[in-house]
Amino acid sequence: MNVKPLGDRVLVQPVEQEEVKKGGIIIPDTAKEKPQEGKIVAVGAGKRDDSGKLIPMDVKKGDRVLFSKYGGTEIKVDGKDYLIMREDDILGVLE
Repeated sequence: MNVKPLGDRVLVQPVEQEEVKKGGIIIPDTAKEKPQEGKIVAVGAGKRDDSGKLIPMDVKKGDRVLFSKYGGTEIKVDGKDYLIMREDDILGVLE
């Protein structure tokens, strides 16, 4: 199944944190924080301004991004977890 985001939305695959930290401490699932990093899988066409002109997206497919902790909506496609969110929820692109 393919998901094509509409407008200024993006489809992000969250990157899971490591289970073991540098000091060798194993973090259980219940204590893990929600991921704030992910890879963009699909991008919408962009937002329209008041005159109807299309404003292109600043991010593209394949970008690694940081997003707000509780931004986006969780969805499951073909057994994989994704987030669909507005471009405004993206804090920055990791290079």
